[in-house]
Amino acid sequence: MNTHQHKIGSGFGHRTTAAEVLHGIDLTGRTALVTGGYSGLGAETTRALAAAGAHVIVPARRPAEARAALAAEVAAAQAATAGATAEGATAAGTAEVAALDLGDLGSVRHFAEDFLASGRGLDIVIGNAGIMACPETRVGAGWEAHFAVNHLGHHALVNLLWPAINPGARVVMVSSAGHQLSGMRWDDVQFERGYDRWLAYAQAKTANALFAVHLDVLGRDRGVRAFSVHPGAILTPLLRHLTRAEMVERGWVDEDGRLADPEFKTPEQGAATQVWAATSPQLAGLGGLYCEDCDVAEPTDRSDMVAGVREHAVDPGEAERLWALSAELTGVNAFRM
Repeated sequence: MNTHQHKIGSGFGHRTTAAEVLHGIDLTGRTALVTGGYSGLGAETTRALAAAGAHVIVPARRPAEARAALAAEVAAAQAATAGATAEGATAAGTAEVAALDLGDLGSVRHFAEDFLASGRGLDIVIGNAGIMACPETRVGAGWEAHFAVNHLGHHALVNLLWPAINPGARVVMVSSAGHQLSGMRWDDVQFERGYDRWLAYAQAKTANALFAVHLDVLGRDRGVRAFSVHPGAILTPLLRHLTRAEMVERGWVDEDGRLADPEFKTPEQGAATQVWAATSPQLAGLGGLYCEDCDVAEPTDRSDMVAGVREHAVDPGEAERLWALSAELTGVNAFRM
């Protein structure tokens, strides 16, 4: 395990919001890309980055829906800063939407080609989009959907965009405490011998963390550092595949659908760790780390989705093996010798 995988005493915590993380940070002139940046935590991430002055690119599977949602988010960011800019505060940035389906490699290639043709660079990439606990679904070349959408699509996207990722940029992958439930299932990565929706989600979240581990190794000579994060438990559209009865049974909501678990975060709090990992000067010189509650997470050997990161999600050997498999499956590897 990375010897730096320990808390650094950031001063932030479980209830910190994305806006609080960005206080005093000016992202004017910076360009960020946030997959899924128009819904749930992604929308809050886009709002916070735009409020700090960034131009945010939001690839979306449903562009029209994303544009409508982002119009409200960016307007809120501009309203939040309007009164302060006269006193020298950062002016709000902007956002744009482009079509991208992470489950379709053709779509990923088309998005990346269009972006590279624009000649622009990226300072922040946040792999926020994902699915959780969905019924068994196959996409692409028969790939299990969690692994394909949450991991393989992001692997291809970041590698194809590599020429546009600026030196000094940060790449942040949204993982989850769910990674604790499963490491990589090397003997059946695609769940061809029996499907379990929670184990499929868990493996994909482990893959998100391992991707950051190896990308950090490959990118650090250019000053590009990568992190993975657990945002916390939040009621967002990510839970769309769970019934209310299932959420009641888990103690997340009451019979009327109202939040019942006091440990759940608001979306503003849930977006904070990925924004912190993407922008905080406290992480200068560090990378390949799994973060939670706006700090580096501590190692754990538990598997009940409590605080901490399991070794299987930050193991360099596992990360290198996953990278090789992902490059083979997608045919995309920006670092092929």
